Amino acid sequence: MLIEMKIGILGTRGIPNHYGGFEQFAEYLSVGLVKQGAKVWVYNSDHHPYQENTFKGVNLIRCYDPEVNIGLSGQFVYDLNCIRDSRNRDFDILLQLGYTTNSIWCSLLPGKPRIVTNMDGLEWKRSKYKLPIRQFLKYAERLAVQSSDLLIADSEVIRVHLLNKYQVSATFIPYGAEIYQLPETNCLGEFGVAPRQYFLLIARMQPDNHIEEIIKGVLKSESKLPLLIVGSTSNNHGKYLLNKFASEQIRFLGSIFEKEVLDQLRAFSRLYFHGHSSGGTNPSLLEAMAASSLISAHDNPFSHSVLGNDAFYFHDENEIVEIINNLPEKSKCDDFIRNNIGKIKEKYVWDNIITAYYQAFTSLLQ
Repeated sequence: MLIEMKIGILGTRGIPNHYGGFEQFAEYLSVGLVKQGAKVWVYNSDHHPYQENTFKGVNLIRCYDPEVNIGLSGQFVYDLNCIRDSRNRDFDILLQLGYTTNSIWCSLLPGKPRIVTNMDGLEWKRSKYKLPIRQFLKYAERLAVQSSDLLIADSEVIRVHLLNKYQVSATFIPYGAEIYQLPETNCLGEFGVAPRQYFLLIARMQPDNHIEEIIKGVLKSESKLPLLIVGSTSNNHGKYLLNKFASEQIRFLGSIFEKEVLDQLRAFSRLYFHGHSSGGTNPSLLEAMAASSLISAHDNPFSHSVLGNDAFYFHDENEIVEIINNLPEKSKCDDFIRNNIGKIKEKYVWDNIITAYYQAFTSLLQ
């Protein structure tokens, strides 16, 4: 039975997506929940380029976000402003996407709504953070566990971690993706490449995404195919990679948010590199699978939990060289692609995921 509920979603820079995975997720989930009959509000940074008050039936709340002025610490202020605003709303459910910069404000969460937290990844394991920050992130994780009425893990690895570490049972609901159908024409010409004649990587420029190792592996291999890298290079690591490696073979394309363009790049690539080594079910990985990409992924439990045996795994640049130089015959590659498409259809269907969230919220309220 459908019940009326008012849902607030915070923890992202807002919708429509102009940043990354959680923003894309917030967009799909919020629009889907509205179609299920819920009333939904999503918190948006006041710097978000979309300045309307609604998006496809979803109400938008803009809050002051000083990140552009003071850097990453501004995320703490933005999350504080969102939580303070939520105290003046009549939400039934308050969904927090992630915990790294908002769980320290848990004592300020409003009393009425049920607090649901998507626990994201094991942020305290990320190599980009120094030891004091990792210790803080462990503390932030514990606060999120203690202050939530329901924990959601988008990866079985995260669910098991929460069970072992805190003896809490999280609800497993993965991220989603849509199967991409190849178009009759493509936009590859504007990037100066042809189908199956380039490698692709889509990621934020962070050390634990192993972008440098992937670049070095491509350069050391026998292949002369270019590597297209999608992602902003405005941070320090991005500037370092750009200055050191930008060339005719290593091409930095910057940020691209048009899904059709991204899907075409994925679908026509010779090999898609996924270097993420932490986090939950990574959105860009699912979207590569859904776009029929042949995938080479960093060898870690998160990648294995999604791809199983249907990918080429690497630890370092030398293993990337081996993968590129020894790609198997087309029939085996086609098996990998077909099996990954099957996984998307079976486990990562958006309609099923949105329904699972709706049912979890309903059960919590009842």
